Amino acid sequence: MMAELKIAADHPAFAGHFPGYPILPGAALLDQALYEMARSYALDLTHWQFATVKFLKAVRPGDTLGLEHSRLDARIRFLIRNADGSLVASGTLSAAGGKPDEPHGA
Repeated sequence: MMAELKIAADHPAFAGHFPGYPILPGAALLDQALYEMARSYALDLTHWQFATVKFLKAVRPGDTLGLEHSRLDARIRFLIRNADGSLVASGTLSAAGGKPDEPHGA
C-alpha cells in the first residue's frame, strides 16, 4: 500500500529542532507513519510495536513523503521516501506476542 505523508512547515515538533536548521524528530515521523498504517489496516495500536527502525535522511519543514507498507500476518514492513525517491526511513512493526489483532469492530 502507498500513502502520502505531508509534514506541515509549521509542525510543532520543528520548534527547537534545531534553530537555523529545523528537522523533524524521528518520533514525530514515526507517529505520522504509524497513524497512517493503523488507519489502513484498522489496527488497535496497543497490540503493535516497532521491531526495527532505521533513519537515513532528515525531514525538513514542508517535505512531502511517501509511505509504502505491506502486511505479512504479524509483521508490517514500511519505507518512507522523500519526493525525490530517496529513502528517509525504514522499519518493521510486529504484533505484540507475535499474534496480529483483529480489525476494529470484528
